[in-house]
Amino acid sequence: MLQIYSKALYSTWVYYAPERILFDAGEGVSLTMSNKIYAIRYIFLTHGHIDHISGLWTIVNTRNNSMGDREKPLTVYYPKGNTAIEDWINFIKQANNDLRFEFNHIPVSAGEKVFLRQAGNFARYVVPFKVKHTSQDMSLGYSIIETRRRLKEEYRNLPEKEILELSKKLGSSNITEFYEKKILTISGDTFGIDPENARDSEILLHECTFLRSSDRKMNAHASLEEVLDIAKSAEVKKLILYHISSRYSGKIDRYLKNIKEANNFDIHYVDPEVVFTI
Repeated sequence: MLQIYSKALYSTWVYYAPERILFDAGEGVSLTMSNKIYAIRYIFLTHGHIDHISGLWTIVNTRNNSMGDREKPLTVYYPKGNTAIEDWINFIKQANNDLRFEFNHIPVSAGEKVFLRQAGNFARYVVPFKVKHTSQDMSLGYSIIETRRRLKEEYRNLPEKEILELSKKLGSSNITEFYEKKILTISGDTFGIDPENARDSEILLHECTFLRSSDRKMNAHASLEEVLDIAKSAEVKKLILYHISSRYSGKIDRYLKNIKEANNFDIHYVDPEVVFTI
């Protein structure tokens, strides 16, 4: 479902296979994904730092010049007002002025809904939210959300037999309600998201550059202690730590040894030297 490479300062990208979404496009993403880059339909960029956007040029160039399928459009979403990303996209278009596939780039703001799929009452979409990273760079995190049905609160504790009878009598639409369910929340680079932006998310993918707060020199990235507090407050089911500094390579298990048992959610981490899959 997820393929991730993330090494702070060098390269970060996250591929969510069910919706063919690439979050960020760091260096080496095409080399690692190889022909899978043709499956990408959407790219959501969190901010304009080079370790998160440099691989976009290779994706566009490879799709344009190789023998793969050029019929599939590629759409890039990015934080509205982020001039670094806009300048980079304009450069890529100039360098590939003979594009043979549809290449779209769309600025988005916090709270907008970017629909991925809609069918009847079902909908799945991405919602951006603001994060704090650096004052010079407009930054966003993203949540993948889908609409689901559930029993209305007054019926949830009834025996199954009574629920079936009520469904026949009142109709299922009258005893159920729609609600929004966060499937995946990704923080982007930040020193901590608002827990409400990840409330009850099935998976929270949060940057964790520093495993020790004392190693941080400025408030641009998150520490392990802060991320754990966010995940606990948001009541997520699974936490994946990424964007970990390479200074901790080979030592991460030591830092997480007792932490995994002390929390009621699954904890995984993206080793800065290894491609992570789950």
